[in-house]
Amino acid sequence: MYKFTFKLVMAMLFMFNLNTALAQTNLYQHPQFETRTADHKIIAILPFEANVSLRPKQMKEISQEQLADLEKNEGLSVQSAMYSWFLKRKKRGDLLIDIQDVKRTNALLLQNNIDNLNAVTTEQLAQILGVDAVITGTFETDKPMSDGASVALGLLIGFWGSTNAATINMSVNNGTDGELLWNYNKRVAGSLGSNTDMLINKLMRKASRRLGYTD
Repeated sequence: MYKFTFKLVMAMLFMFNLNTALAQTNLYQHPQFETRTADHKIIAILPFEANVSLRPKQMKEISQEQLADLEKNEGLSVQSAMYSWFLKRKKRGDLLIDIQDVKRTNALLLQNNIDNLNAVTTEQLAQILGVDAVITGTFETDKPMSDGASVALGLLIGFWGSTNAATINMSVNNGTDGELLWNYNKRVAGSLGSNTDMLINKLMRKASRRLGYTD
């Protein structure tokens, strides 16, 4: 009886610590956010930098080039899901600014031969894209979330399904001087069958309450 109770207590503590870790949120908003963004009319969402951490056994079945393509598509999927989320809020009248079509954003990046976003300043990106601010971010997971990437990986190494959790770090930077206006970092729990849209909706439901661009 004692051993059973001890194991039960340990299991409950483990679940509590896991839920606490998944619930951790780090948020920063510039003290003068409203003042700095008062004249903002349009912002752009850039492809996210994705990192899919496969297990060593899975890595043996996939090349570095395939992994790079997988991560690139994953980053584009997050960008697309976030764009869809903002569009829905714009349609409802809850968004105070416009969002540049991601097709235009990515076309302009391609036309200007920008493959590595880290090699270009925020000010340069904003000028090239013709926007007042840019949203950038990173996405870390141990399984791909986008439907296409999940299927592709499943065909390659027989690995199906979506991740149980992912960490997203997104930032809004001012286009004129590159200053960080807003940053949100959160580890989000998913479930079997979760895709990128579900994950972004779950993330942004909470993030939007603290983002000055939303009403």
